[in-house]
Amino acid sequence: MLEHHERAWSMPSHAIEDLFTSLSIHIKRSEYEQAVKVADQVLAIAPADEDAIRCKVVALVKDNKIDDALSVIHSFHKLPIDLGFHKAAEVNFVAGLVSACKSSQVQGALESRRIKPTSSFELAFNTACSFIENCNYADAEQLLLAAKGIGHETLRDEGFVDEDIETELAPIAVQLAYVQQVIGQTQESTSSYVDIIKRNLADEPSLAVAVNNLIALKCYKDISDSLGKLDQLKEKDSQTFQLSQTLDAKLSQKHKEAIYSNRVLLLLHTNKIDQARQLCTTLPSLLPESVVPTLLQAAVLVRENKAAKAEELLGQCAEKFPENSKLVLLVRSQIAASANHPHVAAESLSRITDIQHFPATVATIVALKERAGDNDGAAAVLDSAIKWWSNLKTENNSKQLSILMPEAASFKLRHGQEEDASRLYEEIVKKHKSIDALVGLVTTLARVDVEKAESYEKQLKPLPGLKAVDVDNLEKTSGAKPMEGTAAMQEELKRKDKAKRTRKRKPRYPKGFDSANPGPRPDPERWLPRRERSSYRPKRKDKRAAQILGSQGAVTKQEKQEAAPATSKSNQSAIKSAAAKRKSRK
Repeated sequence: MLEHHERAWSMPSHAIEDLFTSLSIHIKRSEYEQAVKVADQVLAIAPADEDAIRCKVVALVKDNKIDDALSVIHSFHKLPIDLGFHKAAEVNFVAGLVSACKSSQVQGALESRRIKPTSSFELAFNTACSFIENCNYADAEQLLLAAKGIGHETLRDEGFVDEDIETELAPIAVQLAYVQQVIGQTQESTSSYVDIIKRNLADEPSLAVAVNNLIALKCYKDISDSLGKLDQLKEKDSQTFQLSQTLDAKLSQKHKEAIYSNRVLLLLHTNKIDQARQLCTTLPSLLPESVVPTLLQAAVLVRENKAAKAEELLGQCAEKFPENSKLVLLVRSQIAASANHPHVAAESLSRITDIQHFPATVATIVALKERAGDNDGAAAVLDSAIKWWSNLKTENNSKQLSILMPEAASFKLRHGQEEDASRLYEEIVKKHKSIDALVGLVTTLARVDVEKAESYEKQLKPLPGLKAVDVDNLEKTSGAKPMEGTAAMQEELKRKDKAKRTRKRKPRYPKGFDSANPGPRPDPERWLPRRERSSYRPKRKDKRAAQILGSQGAVTKQEKQEAAPATSKSNQSAIKSAAAKRKSRK
């Protein structure tokens, strides 16, 4: 890189050689900022030195100053210098903006530099990622399809075989499936994920993202299969679930958080609490700069009915990671509210400074403090929010105050603070000309200051269609007089009501039935089972059936009689006559 070419202009060669020696040393030591300064010194002597331009661009790229590198490239684009690598500076520039959560700046940056997103499939892919971050899924899908086509053509021209082309374009396929998933094309998205997983591409990060997204798409269906797919992503020699070294190095923290979170949630859903707890204990070392391990530990504790312990853990996490405390405190508030700890839930929401004065947050905190019996604290929250918006000179403050002040007045009136409520209603009437507030003001002042209430009552317009009522005469009356014939009318109403109750409906006959010749009445018990009818007679049991008693093989009495020899008729008559004589003697 540092070889010199013959230059068409004269220059102090000794000074140039010393500067390039210093430039080479800085680059070898990764001292890129100093290298850029030395390159500028060379360009001050030789403004078109190709080696100095190349060194400066590379140093800026290495120092992650992609925007500056592109500016240098475009400032020298008229020189006959081969900057074939300048496109990779463009790709890194867009990737850097996306990773830095500045996706909204990508399109403007490309347009200002007159860079087409479709100049390469890598740039098209990164630009599509910026569209996804901005929820512009339609344009992202079109750009991903274009990136896929450009990539196939480019890689085929470079001599890549089909298998290598699929591996190189795997990130595009996964991102395209994700876009389909987001816009509701679940069938197409599922098919894409399954196809990517079946091919088992060499691109491990894309495979891991496809597995995770497919699990999220299936939710809690076929959990055992989902856990098995996640097991394919872990380090083989690890006893616990831990992503492989390749995935741990190449996946972003956002992707790793999603995979570990899905693993814990699946374990909790299958009541494998011990495995979920064991995984949560290892996550802080795997994701040291993330609040996700603490959130997952809190989920396990809640599942074990240890809400107070979860609240304590989340409170400590919010203090440790103040930049990410908003999500932690929201989760803590939700857990505390569900566990009937309203004071903890209100305290958590009050610590989120950027939302604590918005009407929705104020209403939630007030409701929680009321549930906890802290009415004074609830009133203080309302007063603080009104004061904050009153001091904020923006176009939005009037709208927020028009929501907060009536609610505050209603709260104070509900809790017996009529004077404070009347002051709020009066301020609303003066600033916002609200009819509802005027009605509330008159109603409230009627309890504390009747004369003032009457003065404001005059501002109320009479409702159309109502006649004037003489209040003085109405007060003098002893009440409504009964109308003549009231008793008779009541009796008539009672009679009619009784007639309505006793009225019978006409019977509905089947089609073709002649009511004049109805024939015999049907049996009223025809729909009852036979054994429940009054005419049912059960079958008599055969009393002659002998009971078999004794051991197995015993002979019954009946069998003995049948086996005995038959008695002659003469003998039977003799026996009968003898029995008759014995009976007469008795």
